[in-house]
Amino acid sequence: MLGLFSRKKKSDTAPAEPSVGEGQRYYAIGDIHGRLDLLDQLLGRIAADSKARGEAELHLVLLGDLVDRGPDSAGVVRRAMELAAAGTNIRFIKGNHEEVFIEAARGDPQSARFLSRFGGRETILSYGLSADEYEKLDFEEMADWMLNNVPRNHVDFLDGFEDLIEAGDYVFVHAGIKPKVTLANQKPEDLRWIREEFLSWRQPHEKIVIHGHTIMLEVDEHPNRIGIDTGAYNSGRLTAIGLEGTQRWYLATANA
Repeated sequence: MLGLFSRKKKSDTAPAEPSVGEGQRYYAIGDIHGRLDLLDQLLGRIAADSKARGEAELHLVLLGDLVDRGPDSAGVVRRAMELAAAGTNIRFIKGNHEEVFIEAARGDPQSARFLSRFGGRETILSYGLSADEYEKLDFEEMADWMLNNVPRNHVDFLDGFEDLIEAGDYVFVHAGIKPKVTLANQKPEDLRWIREEFLSWRQPHEKIVIHGHTIMLEVDEHPNRIGIDTGAYNSGRLTAIGLEGTQRWYLATANA
């Protein structure tokens, strides 16, 4: 079922609505986590939604955590690379799962250990290792297998992802930002890993933050931030936010 909701406009006397700029249309997709099936569904819905809205300069942003937990991380990475190669106006944010995966795939045993604790098993299997073989590997062997079997262009592609993307009155990040720190001075580790300090902050930020990382049953919308990680790998609900001028709406795949 298509989840599509438009934000109500305030009165003429209200403060100016946040905007991505006139003639600009952004779609940002939350944490995919290996669900290529849901990504393809949502991309189709975005294409149909954008066509119905008419002409605008289209931008697509993936908020990170393309890999782990779901069954086809390798397929998600391939699809992202295909979109980028096809000339799609698409940009990518590096998530904490990409950060760990990259280091593990470059042969680091400690990162392989960490990866195995939060969904990396499914990612490694998606690159061709059998479940029986996986269970027999120690972390040094796992890192070595990844070094020799995960395509280097996949690793380099993920490593080229951005830390944050600004668009008018909004900023896209993976996890959030550190309160009271300017966007220019944010640290990558906070942008990829922060949670409670950011989530509980109720004062305005420099810009409205669009983020993933923290799973909620529904879109988590507040005056200073909007979380769109709806746990796709488990729930079957992959969510995108749409922004055009001062308009805001949401698209989602059906729950599994």
